[in-house]
Formats: sequence, structure tokens, C-alpha cells
Amino acid sequence: MKAIIPAAGLGTRLRPLTYTRPKPVLRVAGKPIIVHAIETLQAAGITEIGVVVSDITRVEIQHAVGCVSGVQVTLIDQHEQLGLGHAVLVARDWVGQDDFCVYLGDNLFEFGAKPFVDRFAAERPAALIALVEVEDPTAFGVAQLDGTRITRLVEKPKVPPSNLAVAGLYCFTPQIFSVLDGMPPSARGEYEITDGIQRLIEAGAAVLGQPVMGWWKDTGRPADLLDANRLLLERVVLDVQGTVEDSRITGRVVIPASARVTRSKIVGPVMLGEGVVIEDAYIGPFTSIGQGSVVRGAEVEHSVIDAEAQIEHLSTRLQDCLIGVRAQVRGGRTVPRTHKLTISDASVVELA
Repeated sequence: MKAIIPAAGLGTRLRPLTYTRPKPVLRVAGKPIIVHAIETLQAAGITEIGVVVSDITRVEIQHAVGCVSGVQVTLIDQHEQLGLGHAVLVARDWVGQDDFCVYLGDNLFEFGAKPFVDRFAAERPAALIALVEVEDPTAFGVAQLDGTRITRLVEKPKVPPSNLAVAGLYCFTPQIFSVLDGMPPSARGEYEITDGIQRLIEAGAAVLGQPVMGWWKDTGRPADLLDANRLLLERVVLDVQGTVEDSRITGRVVIPASARVTRSKIVGPVMLGEGVVIEDAYIGPFTSIGQGSVVRGAEVEHSVIDAEAQIEHLSTRLQDCLIGVRAQVRGGRTVPRTHKLTISDASVVELA
């Protein structure tokens, strides 16, 4: 079985972070989102993965996935972004006659892709779709069920037939290509995968829905990235290899051998990257700090700090922050008691 990860879009809802980088390469819990996706598929036994990229995202995606071992990753070009159905269709030649999984790379599942892949392999319907109960189904593709069989699937309905939203994981046989080929675009000008699946249903093909067990996270907005970081950091185990001097480490903290912590307090779960320097600082729970970053004379918690950032000399705590690559946050004489920041790559913020 193969897998497709659509990664051609920029993720406009995550601006300003995505002005300089595509969404799939943003990091949570120390890794790009797309690497978490690939490792999830690998854990489900899938080692051939096609990543659908655009002209804009290709270079960054190629760099991000180059560090993953044990899988064969093929980049598939989608020169126009015309919806998920179109992204699947451009991968048709690469998929060939194999069954395949479509995994939206900005989604995270507590128990990964394996429960869905295993059931699909055992029963082999035309399609198997991950479903999750949501409060507002109007923002999703929505399924109507008869037992475990999906009888109707509609994209972003004004009047939803249920509260079961399509999560970001689909398993297909190659039969899906026959209904996507020649399918007209939707009212919003995109080729919806839900319309293709509905065509399978209308043709009498077996399309099954499987509820998501455990948590599910769509990392489409800044607050979602912070929540995903929190959920993933819940899994870390204590691993202190770096230099720790005159400091207090509490809870589950990861400090690699090249990192240095001096005169500081860290309360886990926390993950530090390679070469991180923490001096005269407090790092609170659910914080991940990217390689080469420096936190000096500052307090940070429940935040994602990307690589080579500098946070120095702040008299107030940073909380619920997303700090981009090489961004700088410097303290001044007077500041409010708290700051909530979403800062893009190479930014400089001076708090005066």
C-alpha cells in the first residue's frame, strides 16, 4: 500500500508564519508537521509515500523530508492547486494499480493511521474514511451513516446531515481515479474529494466510515499548532544528555548532548533542540525550542520556538507564542505583564 500527502498549499490561515515557508514544514514538538505525518504512515507499515508539491513548496518540502529514513519519498508536482480531488488525481501514474492512503499532512491522530490502514486491508472496501464528531460540521466534509457504511457525503453543507466530519485520512482502491477523472469542479471551483467519494457511493461501491479513537488535531491555525505541540510533548520521556549547570530540571525534559542549560529552571514536558542555549531563564511546560536557539534572561512557557531564534532580557513571561526561524525578541525597560506573539521567520521584535 502506498500513501499520498498533499503539500502544495501555503496555509494562509497560519500567516505570518507561512509568508516565508509552507505550512507542512512548520515545526511542532521538534519536527516539521510533514515529518510527523510520514512517521505516522511508516508506523502503519507504509514505506512508499508520494508528496504532492507545488512550484512554491517543492524546495522547502524536499529539504524537510530529506532527513526521514526507512521510507521512499517521491515528490509529485501539482502546478495548479485545484482541490484535494485534483491533488489525488495528479498522483495517479505514481499510484498505479496499488491501494493507497491519502493523509493530510497537517492532521495528527493520537493513534496514528494504523487502525484505518489495518481495517481497510482486512475488508478492502472501495474507500474507508476517518470520521470525527465536531460541534460545527459546516466547516468540513460531512458523512451520513447506515451502520458503518457511508450513504451520503457532502462538502461544507449549510444544513449538515450529521455531526460526523471527515478527518484528514482516507484509504482507497484505484477505483477512485475512475470517478475523479472527468468530474466537474464544485461551486468554489475546486475538485472536491468528497464529490468523488459520493460518486463511488452512488455507483454502489462500499464506502466505510471509521470513527477516530483518541484525539485528532487539524493544525490549520496558530492556536492549533500550540495545541498539537502540547499533545505531542505529552509523549516525551526524560532524556538529559547536555550540559546542565546550577539549574533545576523537573518532569519530562529532553536536552540533547549539544545543548547547554545554565542557572535556569525547566519544568517539563519540554523539548530542546541541538545546540540550544538556556541561560538565567525559566522554560515552562509544553514548550519546544528549535536547534541553535538562545533563551537568555527570559521566561517562556506553552510555546513553540523555531530554529536559531533569540529571546533575551525580558521582564515578563512569554506564553502561547509561536516564534519563527531566526526571529528575535528583545526586552526593554517597561513591558506589560504578558505578551502573546505569533512572529514570522527572521522577524525582530523589540519590547520597549
